[in-house]
Amino acid sequence: MTDTSMPSIKYSDNNYQQQLDAKVSDFRDALAVLVGCSVEVYPSAPLNFRMRAEFRIWHEDGTAHYAMNSPGEKRPYTIDDFPIGGTLINRLMPLLLHAINASPVLSKRLFSAEFLTTTSDEALITLIYHRPLDEIWETEARRLQKTLGIDVIGRSRKQKVVLTQDYVTEKLRVQGRDYLYQQVESGFTQPNANINVKMLTWASECCSDIAKDTDLLELYCGNGNFTAVLAQHYRQVLATEVSKVSVASAQTNFQQNAVTNVTVVRLSSEEITQALNGGRLFRRLKEVDLGRYDFSTIFVDPPRAGLDDDTLKLVSQFESVLYISCNPVTLMQNLSVLVQTHEIRKVAVFDQFPWTHHLESGILLKRRH
Repeated sequence: MTDTSMPSIKYSDNNYQQQLDAKVSDFRDALAVLVGCSVEVYPSAPLNFRMRAEFRIWHEDGTAHYAMNSPGEKRPYTIDDFPIGGTLINRLMPLLLHAINASPVLSKRLFSAEFLTTTSDEALITLIYHRPLDEIWETEARRLQKTLGIDVIGRSRKQKVVLTQDYVTEKLRVQGRDYLYQQVESGFTQPNANINVKMLTWASECCSDIAKDTDLLELYCGNGNFTAVLAQHYRQVLATEVSKVSVASAQTNFQQNAVTNVTVVRLSSEEITQALNGGRLFRRLKEVDLGRYDFSTIFVDPPRAGLDDDTLKLVSQFESVLYISCNPVTLMQNLSVLVQTHEIRKVAVFDQFPWTHHLESGILLKRRH
């Protein structure tokens, strides 16, 4: 978990609004350099919003404690609770710690504990060790799994022990419809479920306004989080993702949500750009006829580095661009190029990571004519 929150933060509704206002103000100032437009703001719940969390396990005087690291500090600080964690995480934390301290087998050289939960009360806990895991550990871990009513995974160097399954299934209700998402332990998922629903709703509303019996190209589709919702607005969707784990989850998620008009291929943004420009052939595209697509919209949700120059050139060729960003700095750099060919129609910010400097945003652009 990347968390820049500090132990000195006083979590309260009043403090929450102050930190959100400061982030939104900085975003508006940066955007105003390029274009003046209104910004929709979607706040988070101040507490209990994180569906996943990772903690150090700090052993001191024969007792294990949860711990976290402050930026720049080598020695972690111990914690007793995690107010920004989901209610299920906070319920399980003391139960898991008690079980660890009661079992020399579970506690021996335990380094970290990762929680992955859902709004429907599924939980997967990964215990990470600096030692090989044997049958004795597995027996004890199965007892823990049964006692807490969760799924448990054990990890150590070059070893992964899955007792039952390595994923949870999240259920999100978007615009009156329930969507099921397989979320794998090692894959990327949106950590703030309620904000994720707001992002999905906003993106879907954008696409319902711009889709006209045409096709969608999506880059960085992950586990199909956005794809499953946006596909309803288009004839066909070609989605790309580089992670094998995410591609497999995306295919599962399309199947369990009865989404039949999506083709997902394991290509990077650079590779799909080369393919669409006719500069390179890929075996992974041998079953895909790119000529049958009539793309009008491109949807991108890039990593913090933003879009590279070649992908940016590709994006600028589309009639409509829907851009989800987790980094305002690289977003503004990309927008400085895109506003030369497109005009910004809608802007929204989503407080995916309260109490940190991070801010998620969404931009809808239409090509100038």
